[in-house]
This record gives sequence, structure tokens and C-alpha cells, in this order.
Amino acid sequence: MNRAILVAALIAVLAFGAIFMLREKPGSVADAPTASEPRIVPKKNEPVPTRAKPVEEASRTAPKKGAAAPPPAPAAPDPPKLASLRLETDVPGASVFIDRQFVGNTPLTLNRLEPGSKSVQITATGFDSVQRTIRLEPGPNAISIRVKEVSLDAKASVVHKHGMGSCNGTLVATLDGLRYNTTNTGDAFSLPYPQIETFTVDYLQKNLRVKQRGGKTWNFTHDNPDALFVFHRDVAAARKKLADGYARAQ
Repeated sequence: MNRAILVAALIAVLAFGAIFMLREKPGSVADAPTASEPRIVPKKNEPVPTRAKPVEEASRTAPKKGAAAPPPAPAAPDPPKLASLRLETDVPGASVFIDRQFVGNTPLTLNRLEPGSKSVQITATGFDSVQRTIRLEPGPNAISIRVKEVSLDAKASVVHKHGMGSCNGTLVATLDGLRYNTTNTGDAFSLPYPQIETFTVDYLQKNLRVKQRGGKTWNFTHDNPDALFVFHRDVAAARKKLADGYARAQ
């Protein structure tokens, strides 16, 4: 009887222990709760602290040791020091002289010229020589010169002989007409060519005659008849060029 009671008590103890172990099973280390990371609350007007980049991310953005530096930007090209010239004329094949040196016939291109002021002369058969002063800038230059071009600005000091006495003055000729400048206002005039009926020179008589169409006549003289002759010649030549279709000089 006592033995049966002892066995029953032992079984009861074992059962109670089993129940207790099932209810109070300790958790594993991985299931143990971890302390939460403390939250930093910034004070008023204090910047919020940022978390530092992980070491791995910083290593990716930082330049590697021994890496080649990027190539430097190409330097700007130096400005040209010499000049080139493209020269054309309205008469092809005209001869070109620069600073009295023959350089070719138009149209032509010249390279490796020194910049600066240059004297250019253009000659062509059947046309008057044309002279221009041009300025070459470093780099390319392009110039067009007209040979079939006419200009007129002729002057001659003269004496006007009239019925009683005479007066001194200056005859001026342009492409638009003749003008006589004098202090004697009664003899001064300005006439376009269509209003001039007579314009002749008598070399032996040293006389240049101008007659207004349907109006007054002026007789001009000069001690040197060459001055009268050259003046008349230049005016006649310019008027002929205009009639032949030459362009007026700009």
C-alpha cells in the first residue's frame, strides 16, 4: 500500500513539472526583445543631426587611390597673326599691285600677308587705273574694287572776264555739274550739265567758255592754259564715262 502511494506521488510530481516546463519555456536569444534606438530630439533652432554614410557607400563615392586625373580642357587657339585677302574686280583679269609689287590678276586670293595699311593699284586694258588704300586685319579679308567707276572733283583757279573789269574765283566740277565760286555774287553760278549749252576750251587764247542754255555766257582765263585744258579734259572724260554706263564712285 505504501509503495503504491509513493509511485502515485512520484507520477504527480513528474506531471506537475512537465506542465510547468511547457508554460514557462524560456525564449531564444534571437527572440529576446532588443532595446529600441534612442530618438534624438533637436532643440529649437538646432540643426537635425544626420546619420553618417556607411563606410561602404563612402568608399564608392571617394576617388580611388592612383586613379588617373581627368584630362585638362583644351586651350583656346591663338588669334591669327597674319592676314589673307580675297580680291575681286568688276573687270576679270585686271592686274593687281600691292605696295607697287605685282601680285596677280583678279580674281585672286593671297595668304600670309602682314596686317596693316596697303596701297592697291588695279589696271586693266581700256580702263583707267584705280588706286585704293585698304587696311588688312589679321585673319581673312574680302575686298571688291570696281574698275568701271567714275568720280569727279576738279578745281581750277580762274579769272572771269566780263564787260567792265574781271573777278577772281574758282571753278569746281562734280558729276552733277559746274559751279563758280567768287566774292562777286553777280557772277557766281551753279549749273547742272543739262543746263549748260557750251563748254569749250581755247588753248591758244587761254580761254574756257561756259554758256548757260538760253542765258548768260562766262569766259574764264588763266595765266597757264594747261590748267584750263586739264580741267576741261577731266570734266569731259567723266561725263563720257557716265554716258557709257560707269557707276558713280561710292
